Amino acid sequence: MRLLHTMLRVGNLERSIKFYTELLGMKLLRTTDRPEQKYSLAFVGYGNNPDHAEIELTYNYGVESYELGTAYGHIALGVEDIVKTCDAIRKAGGNITREPGPVKGGTTMIAFVADPDGYKIELIERE
Repeated sequence: MRLLHTMLRVGNLERSIKFYTELLGMKLLRTTDRPEQKYSLAFVGYGNNPDHAEIELTYNYGVESYELGTAYGHIALGVEDIVKTCDAIRKAGGNITREPGPVKGGTTMIAFVADPDGYKIELIERE
């Protein structure tokens, strides 16, 4: 088995595409519009399936926000320089919700950013 994609419901598809592509450096891989079913999809990621997992952004017509619930945790991304990455995200208007620092009880450097819909994305420094 292989992880193919994670789906997130978003309140504004263009805003979310901009966040994931411009602030996190992903590529817009493909889009689908289903007017009869009243939804649109955009797939973003650092490469296509099956070599890379993707994020499916789903916009349901007329729904501007969702309750995230208490079960959702986060998506994790590996970065080379966590401080530089957070500075670039902040400069581009992103919301850093946890500044770079070691994970509790360890030495791995992490930070968190929230996307426009409030989904948390963990940044993990990798060499």
